[in-house]
Parts: sequence; structure tokens; C-alpha cells
Amino acid sequence: MDQCVTVERELEKVLQKFSGYGQLCERSLEELIQYAGGLRREILQTENQDRDLSGTISLVMTQCCKRIKDTVQKLASDHKDIHSSVSRVGKAIDKNFDSDISSVGIDGCWQADSQRILNEVMVEHFFRQGMLDVAEELCQESGLSIDQSQKEPFVELNRILEALKVRVLRPALEWAVSNREMLMAQNSSLEFKLHRLYFISLLMGGTANQREALQYAKNFQPFALNHQKDIQVLMGSLVYLRQGIENSPYVHLLDANQWADICDIFTRDACALLGLSVESPLSVSFSAGCVALPALINIKAVIEQRQCTGVWNQKDELPIEVDLGKKCWYHSIFACPILRQQTTDNNPPMKLVCGHIISRDALNKMFNGSK
Repeated sequence: MDQCVTVERELEKVLQKFSGYGQLCERSLEELIQYAGGLRREILQTENQDRDLSGTISLVMTQCCKRIKDTVQKLASDHKDIHSSVSRVGKAIDKNFDSDISSVGIDGCWQADSQRILNEVMVEHFFRQGMLDVAEELCQESGLSIDQSQKEPFVELNRILEALKVRVLRPALEWAVSNREMLMAQNSSLEFKLHRLYFISLLMGGTANQREALQYAKNFQPFALNHQKDIQVLMGSLVYLRQGIENSPYVHLLDANQWADICDIFTRDACALLGLSVESPLSVSFSAGCVALPALINIKAVIEQRQCTGVWNQKDELPIEVDLGKKCWYHSIFACPILRQQTTDNNPPMKLVCGHIISRDALNKMFNGSK
């Protein structure tokens, strides 16, 4: 993590310089244009009035050319300094990250069946991202056969999400209404929040939409029990239509963050109905790998340095425990206090008469030891 922070710090320096350089260029060029334009107007006014001003005009033009040259040289020097900052980012990446990660790889990990599973995960990821063409091309090249019924839900979800991103609620509302029973079964507030956003969009139209807003408020009836306070707030805002919601105590209803929230809520609830995880399995695996990789590289170096052969030779087990954080906790894990091993389906936890819990392998060893 410290390495990422270091690289990010260098990157922020470059971005700040780029932003400052762009503003400086725009300001300097605008000043030169105004300066040259003013000289041009003066020359046009005086060239037919006094022929004796040619020497003065020559001096002024010389000064103008010098100013332009100095400005261009200053901008070129600043631009060269940005190049050196960009190169420092590359050096920071090379210094803080190991480019060779092959030492922690396992030969033969991706056999035929594993390769097929990886391809399926990648195809699903592309479907989730709305990259349907890429997913279909991968299916053709890898020989995967994806049923059309597997693709259709992702097509619909991406269509609705794209509409929500441009603040079009109608597709999402139609989907929520058609799936109302299943959404209510999982205590989802998606449909209510969609109706709430549509009602707020009507409020933004002022008194011209007052009748339509009152008529649309009937859609809140099925949610009156669970969202009574929110509905009362929405109804109270109608009093301020004449002066504008933005000038009322209900200005918080216009918070732009609620559009990002509704996209997250829709994604979560829609994936739950489809039996899918909210995040792509590929992105989760990639993030977990990024967290685990530095620790694995370090332990690999220690193993090689101390010549501890045979410590890391199993494909389904790591030599050390890697903490991925609570975000990656999907189920509870029990480690046997006797053998210091995590329990599995083949070696499940067993409860003793005394109330203690150990693994079945540990229990079998106790039996074999006549205890």
C-alpha cells in the first residue's frame, strides 16, 4: 500500500503541473493575441497619417517579437519540466513495484477445465460492463458456448443503467414495477426511491407541474407503511413550489449524489434477483491478487534465500495467511485449534461433548491415540 501511495503522490504532482501549465498557456497566449492585435490597430491608424513614425514602429515591432519569443521559450521550458516529472513517475513505478511476478506463479495452474472457467468469468465480466461485442468475440475464439438467456439479463441491466446515468428513470421504473413482488420479498427500497426521484424531477418544474406531481403522488401508496416520513417530506415540499425548491428548506431533495446512489441500489438489487454477486468475480479476484501479491513475493524471496524447499508446493494452499480485509469476507472460516488448519468440506468442524469444536482430522487422531 505504501508503494501505491508513493506512486500516486508522484502522479498527483504531474497532474497539478499539467493543470497549471494549461492555464498558463491559455493566459499567456491570450495576452499575446491582445497585445499583437492592439499593435496592429495602432499601425493601421498611423501608417497613413505620419510617415516619420516608421522608426518608432520598427522599435515597437522588435519589442513585440522579443516578447513573443520570450513567452514561447518560457512555455517550452515549463513543458520540458513536465516531461521530467512524467519520467519520475515511471521511475517511481519501477522502484516501488516488482515487474517480475513469475516467481509466485504455479506451472500448470490453468489446465483445460480451469482455463474454461477463467474464460467464462471473463465473458461474464464483459457482459456486466456492457462490452457485448468483446464477450462474443472471446466466446468464438475460446470455443465457449454461451446461451442467449445468459446474455439477455446483462443487456437489460446495462440498458437501464445507461439510462439512469443520463437521469432517465422510465426504464428502471418499468423494470421495478414488473419485479415488485420479488423486490419487496427482499425488503428492497428501489421502487420507492425511483418514484421519489421522479417526483422530485416534477418539483423542479415549479407550479407548472403541481397538478401532475399531486397525481403522481398516488404511486407512493404501496410504500406508505415503510416510508411514511419520507413521503411526508415530499408532500411538504409542495408548499414551496411557487418560490422554488432550491430556495426552500427542502433544497436537500435536489442533492445530485442520489443519482449515483440509485445506480448502486439498482445494481445491487437487480443482481440479487438474478442470483449474481454485486461485483464481478473477475474484478474481485484481481483486487484480491493485488493485495496478496506483495506478501507472496516477499515470502517467496525468503523461502529461496533460506533454501526451504517443499514449503510451498500445494496449488490450493498459500504458505502464509493473507488478510484481504472485511470487504472480501464472504463466509465464516474456522481453523482447528489442534492442527492449526482451516476446515474444509472433506474435513469439517466437529463439536465435542464438552462443547469444544475441532476438525474431524484432529478428532480421528485422538481416536487413533486411544484418547
